[in-house]
Amino acid sequence: MTLVEFIAPLRNASQQAKCLTILYYQHRYANVDALTVEQIRLCLKNARIPRWRKINVADVLAKAGHFVDSAGTKGNRLLWRLTGSGEQEVRTLLGLPQAEPEIEHDAAALADLAAKVSNQEVRAYIEEAITCLQVNALRASVVFLWAGSIRVIQQEVLPVGSSKLNAAILKYDHKARHVSKVDDFAYIRDKVILLAAQELGKLDKGQRETLEEALNLRNRCGHPTRYRPGVKKVSSFIEDVIGIVFS
Repeated sequence: MTLVEFIAPLRNASQQAKCLTILYYQHRYANVDALTVEQIRLCLKNARIPRWRKINVADVLAKAGHFVDSAGTKGNRLLWRLTGSGEQEVRTLLGLPQAEPEIEHDAAALADLAAKVSNQEVRAYIEEAITCLQVNALRASVVFLWAGSIRVIQQEVLPVGSSKLNAAILKYDHKARHVSKVDDFAYIRDKVILLAAQELGKLDKGQRETLEEALNLRNRCGHPTRYRPGVKKVSSFIEDVIGIVFS
């Protein structure tokens, strides 16, 4: 996620909120622990913050209290970094989870995705996946995101026409019900839908195989077992689904 995307929800927030968020982003995603006033100002410019020239960054930081601290100097320039309280403040401002950076990044990426999805049903699934990530309910987040993703695939294959679509479905499940509208997919197994989507040219072999792996994870998370996915597994799932289904 770029700085422009990360700070976008705070375009109408206070100057302090924007400066703190710059420090947070640079620390979390650019591995820069501290910035000078000039560097923060340049970040505000690059983030296309309205009236960035008029922000007195030095004064904002001086009045930020326990949210920031001095980290020494760079030449004759004072370096600023966030304190633990400052990081918490930014998480609160942006509604970020209190978990690992990977999950935090994934929640932000999904929030950006949800804002671009026009279909209300799909967007609702993505938003529920975000809510689950924010409370560290990783299995539930996988289930909800998959539900939104398979709906997108269903909507993409439906316009090819009933004849071609049902022929592709019957090739992989000769007992499958006839599909004429999106609700009919409720009776078609997700794996069959993925195979049919490849048959119809909506997915290539690599994409289909990757989504089958994602479906396997969804099934392990959606059924009553002792399996609990790790942060990296869920992050990989999210990256694959966004990259294939929503790109």
